[in-house]
Amino acid sequence: MTSAAMQRFVRLLLTGLIVLVLFGAPTTLLAKAPEIVSVERIWNQGPHNAFTDLARFKEQWYCCFRESEGHVGGDGRIRVLVSDDGQAWRSAALLTEEGIDLRDPKFSVTADGRLMIVAGGSVYRGTKTLQGRRPRVAFSADGVQWSDPRPVMAEGDWLWRVTWHEGRAYGVSYSIGSGASTDWTLTLVASDDGVDYQPITQLEVPDRANETTLRFLEDGRMMALVRREGGNRTGWIGTSRAPYEQWQWRETKHRLGGPDFIRLPDGRLFAGTRFYAGNLNDPSVPGCRTVLARMDHDKLEPVLAMPSGGDTSYPGMVFHDGLLWFSYYSSHEGRSSIYLAKIRL
Repeated sequence: MTSAAMQRFVRLLLTGLIVLVLFGAPTTLLAKAPEIVSVERIWNQGPHNAFTDLARFKEQWYCCFRESEGHVGGDGRIRVLVSDDGQAWRSAALLTEEGIDLRDPKFSVTADGRLMIVAGGSVYRGTKTLQGRRPRVAFSADGVQWSDPRPVMAEGDWLWRVTWHEGRAYGVSYSIGSGASTDWTLTLVASDDGVDYQPITQLEVPDRANETTLRFLEDGRMMALVRREGGNRTGWIGTSRAPYEQWQWRETKHRLGGPDFIRLPDGRLFAGTRFYAGNLNDPSVPGCRTVLARMDHDKLEPVLAMPSGGDTSYPGMVFHDGLLWFSYYSSHEGRSSIYLAKIRL
């Protein structure tokens, strides 16, 4: 290398160092692959334990899920666990309703500071065939004493999750078409009290759109992650500005199951879902896994598989003390059980 070339190289190197000092390293240099710090099975006392959610409420941890005889059918009960430290867990409550399969419980915190559960209320009448359904809500001031599950919305609706934002609860309800209709209707709704819901708009997502999680971005936009069970079955991501009547949609490359996602304090998005393409680390190994995925406005990128398999997914996600706390269920160790992972992002 000539002297002049060496001088040019040194100047470029110094310029790069100055840029790093003043503006920080590019994300591509700083980004590390998420890694699992720990995974613990925290409950397996029911015959079938599934469909989790996780909350940090009044300096304690809460995990809710459904207990029943199997994935479908039976009168499911909602178990609520509590932990002071995230290590030792104990049962705090058991929500039941005679003749009703309470399933897919999801936490949120109301505008007046109560812990809320929204769940499906399905009717099977001793069969494996759905006879009817209507959403339920329950509330608690301490996570231990809960109101009785209360029906909301209309027969046939399924309000799958609500997210509170600026004093209102927002959610998406899906209903199955009747008669000659083969598609399902997806409706964005809102409530001031978590009980009485009013429609905002119908979401134009085709092919049997159903389970939907809503979150809010730093600029106030609403974001939706939607599962679809028709067509090519890939999940959709949508964004909308208030009053949330006009939406922009993007199709992901992946099929979803029990989707959840979270916005971190630095603005990054991560999703949790069922991954249908086999083992993330070894695609030759078949079967479903529960995965963590990097998420953007128009894509999902699975990056980490939980120890899981068989009947699995439906995560809950909380970011606390620099770690992502991630609840999920899985049958890879036999009985479908509840697990809690801590992930360094």
